[in-house]
Amino acid sequence: MAHLQRAAASLRVIGDDVVPAEITRLLRTFPTAAYAKGDEWHLPSSVGVRTSGMWRLDAEVVEPENLGQQVSELLRRTTADLGVWQALSGRFRVDLFCGWFMSGSNEGVEISPATMIALGTRGIVLSVDIYSPNVEGEHG
Repeated sequence: MAHLQRAAASLRVIGDDVVPAEITRLLRTFPTAAYAKGDEWHLPSSVGVRTSGMWRLDAEVVEPENLGQQVSELLRRTTADLGVWQALSGRFRVDLFCGWFMSGSNEGVEISPATMIALGTRGIVLSVDIYSPNVEGEHG
């Protein structure tokens, strides 16, 4: 099986009651990005208010895809205390958000039992966006 060309992965804690400093303390690591519900966001042409809170920790982008490596990296950087994870997943949506990028029309992913167990015992949902290659560019 051909592996996906590239993979990005982020551990996210999402919810209206997310307090970034609390999540940082519980997971014992600083996030890549975090905000609380009601915080403002700014773009060059507009300003808005966050409708929910989020704490996010990004893994290194890998080529070719290697979900096990990314999960191991993220979990090494956070607490091993399963009680903390269970409390967080009971209060918030906790997910591993993956962007998987294809270079061809037939590529795949293999997820090991160890990776599935590591996510499942922590209550981490696997969320995946799959980006297809530019098919027009391949044929035309």
